[in-house]
Amino acid sequence: KELFEQLPDVLDAKRLSEALSISKSGAYALMNQKGFPVLKIGGRKLVTKPDLIVWIRDHTGREVKL
Repeated sequence: KELFEQLPDVLDAKRLSEALSISKSGAYALMNQKGFPVLKIGGRKLVTKPDLIVWIRDHTGREVKL
């Protein structure tokens, strides 16, 4: 079973917090961090699953499969 296979293609802060096992406020802090691949639509901040996987790989050196 792939690590993020059950996640939607676009994640909000709640889904990001669940995926990374962090608090929702931690997810918001991550989404406000410079260099994090956030997608801004109106007042919402989102992250795409492929961008999250690349970000994890680049910051941990671990390969994550879709």
